[in-house]
Formats: sequence, structure tokens, C-alpha cells
Amino acid sequence: MVNFELYKVFYLTAKSGSLSKAAKELYITQPSVSHSIKLLEESLGLPLFARTSKGVDLTTEGAILYSYIEQAYNFISLAEEKLSALLNFSSGEIKIGGSDSLCKHYLLPFLESFHVQYPQVQINLVHGTTPEIVKHLKEGKIDIGIVRTPIHDEQLHVREGITIQDCFVTGPKYKELSLGKVPLEQLLAYPIILFSSNSSSRKFITRLFSDHGLLLEPEIELGSVDLLIEFAKIGFGVSFVTKEFVAKELEEGSLFEVQLEAAIPSTKIGIITLKNMPLSTAAAAFVAKLENPS
Repeated sequence: MVNFELYKVFYLTAKSGSLSKAAKELYITQPSVSHSIKLLEESLGLPLFARTSKGVDLTTEGAILYSYIEQAYNFISLAEEKLSALLNFSSGEIKIGGSDSLCKHYLLPFLESFHVQYPQVQINLVHGTTPEIVKHLKEGKIDIGIVRTPIHDEQLHVREGITIQDCFVTGPKYKELSLGKVPLEQLLAYPIILFSSNSSSRKFITRLFSDHGLLLEPEIELGSVDLLIEFAKIGFGVSFVTKEFVAKELEEGSLFEVQLEAAIPSTKIGIITLKNMPLSTAAAAFVAKLENPS
């Protein structure tokens, strides 16, 4: 088994791209860093770095090793943070991952109340699609993921949050669509605005149309709920959004709901964590707040 300290030297050298910077961070001499790397290379039987005029670059073998060591360091850092947070709520950090829309329209009230209750706990948000959030969780970069269900992964513990209802909305230009129930085929005659193809909501609605033998192809693809709302408002077409996230616009009449003849199933927001990774006290308290919002 290779001495763990050698991996530490390797990681900091690879991260900084410099022997001298790694030596400074480790409080050792540059020759000591060089010697440690040499020992690790001899132990593994592979070259890990190539010297350049600006410092050192990872070899192909070194890059493969770094990808694993980086994950290990993320988990070690996460473990230290959790142990610190276990002491009390006077310090600690929670890292939460979710899409922009879920962070803004769902998480924000919970974050606000949690911050009022535990002002010393630092909260970091990481944005991304559902596959990206799952990846971040497995790599130890976040404690909690907020995604749309269903999600099936043996490594994840999925807690169900609130129920949400998706719908199509449009602005005044296509207001006639809101006057009665619209067949799916009729809706396809209008310009459709959807999230990008890798989003869970896009896959969800595409599957619904596919189940009815129809191909749903958007005229415009966007990356945020805010843009979906605004594009529908100004007449670019019909947007697919979460109804709870446009309640204000529907009430004030700047958007109109398009009711389809085919019912759009409701879904739930999922709170995901790693099954075999205990949560810190702060993270567990935040999850409890999400599960019991009243």
C-alpha cells in the first residue's frame, strides 16, 4: 500500500501545476516534493508528471490517477466538514445541488428560513442538470441534490418533496389556446419552447407526446425557466413550465395556461443523498425542513 502522504504531495502538485507551490502549501522543501513524487512513480511503475518551462504537466497515467485522487480528497474534505458541523450549528457548511429553476422557485424560501435559524452555517449552491447533480453527489462535491422524480439509482436515497404540476403556457398572442382543451396534435401546430434536451422536464414531456405517437420538436430551446416565461409572454410561442413556478404570471394575466386533452401527470421534487454517506447535523436539519415544510 502506497503511503498516503505521497498521494497528498501528488494531488497538490497536480492541482497547482507547480512543485514550488505544492512545497509552499505543504510546508516542505521543493526537493522533498520531487523526492515524494519520484517514490510514488517508482511504487506505481509509471511516470506521473512531465516537466515544462512553466512547471509540471500530468502525463496520461497521471491524469487518470488524479481523477481518482481528486474524488478521494473531496470525500475527505466533506468528512472533515461534517465532523466539524456535528459539534454544533455555530459553524459548518452545506453544499446543495439543483437546477436554476428549482433553486429559485423551490429552494429559496427554505434557504432563507434556514439561514435565519442557523446564520453561522455556510450554504453553497451548485447548479446543474439532474445527471450533473447526481454526478456531483457521487463525487462528494455536494451533500444534497434537489431533482425532479422519478430517479432510479441504487446508490441514492431519494426522499419525496412537494408535488408539482407541469403545464404549457402562452402569452396574449396565442391566448385562444387557453379557451378550451387542446388536442396534442393541435398544439404541435404552434411554435413550442422547451428546456434543453438534457433536462428532466424536456425528457418528461417528450415521452408523453411519444406515448401518443407524436414527435415533439421545439422551435426554440432555452436553459432557464425565466427565459421560458419571458419568451412565452412576448409571443414567441408556447412554453412548457412548472405551474407552481408561474402562479404569479397566471394570476395577473400575463400568461395563460393551455389545458390539453391528454392529462399531464404530476411529479414530485426529489431530495437525493448518498445511501451510505451519513449527513452532517446541519445537512440533516435542512433535509428535515424540506421534508416537513409546514
